[in-house]
Amino acid sequence: MTETVFEPTDMEWVAKGVLSITWSDGHKALYPVRYLRQHCPCAACTDEWTGELRLKPDDVPMVMMLQDVQPVGRYAFQFTWSDGHDTGIYSYTFLRRMCQCDVCQPVKPVEPRSRRLL
Repeated sequence: MTETVFEPTDMEWVAKGVLSITWSDGHKALYPVRYLRQHCPCAACTDEWTGELRLKPDDVPMVMMLQDVQPVGRYAFQFTWSDGHDTGIYSYTFLRRMCQCDVCQPVKPVEPRSRRLL
């Protein structure tokens, strides 16, 4: 059985700190940038074998900016964050599953407030 592969068709800012990616099926996904940084898939932030996050939510500053987006082939994006981190490769499949819109994520988890601003 093959997984449907979605490709991005557009990317834009919809609010301060919220990135939107429109996918090839027409879905307009929403991604708070701090949430994306907190779920970085690189080996330093996420255990490669278990998928468990090594990066703790409080380790990510409340003010997180996306400084650059680079395509990786035709399957992923590499983000450069304001904290200097840039090793995560976010596959399209991974990003599509991470959508935080009200349809994909009707009940949002309560996130503890970080004391770290920058």
